[in-house]
Amino acid sequence: MKRIVAAVLVSLSLMAVSAAFGADGAKLGYIDMQKALNLSDAGKEAKEQLAAKVKKYQDEINSKQEELKKLKDDLEKQSVLLSESARSAKEKDYQQKLKEFQRFTKDAQDELQAKDEEFTKKIIEELERVIQDFGRKNGYTFIFVRNEGMIFADDKADVTDEVLKNFNASRKK
Repeated sequence: MKRIVAAVLVSLSLMAVSAAFGADGAKLGYIDMQKALNLSDAGKEAKEQLAAKVKKYQDEINSKQEELKKLKDDLEKQSVLLSESARSAKEKDYQQKLKEFQRFTKDAQDELQAKDEEFTKKIIEELERVIQDFGRKNGYTFIFVRNEGMIFADDKADVTDEVLKNFNASRKK
């Protein structure tokens, strides 16, 4: 009984949708946003900028790690030769530099993540404008974002490459 009711409801829904969109039906498409982000000129530029920042931070982190390693080695070598107060002062200095290093690495990670989110948000906003314009010009009723919730989507409905061309062209103007 429940199956029959569900089937009737689905049929009625489909008829209502087809009636609402006329005899031709709705023109549907989808875009793979991850692909668009990765393959767009803007996405590639953002990746390059982030990679440069990562390298800069990594060089600084490596330098600070080397300094910490040297301090620890000196502390271990001199610990038996130093007085209790001198050893305590060196240990305190090492612990302070270790905290500074940990704070620096956390701040670097936070900044990189924030920059990545900033770039992504800006690109997505620009992409959305291009997608809306593309949809209007090409008579689409809906353009969806491809995600895990989409169990099936015909490749013919994928407008990612066409939108990417328009997006990259719009950035060159």
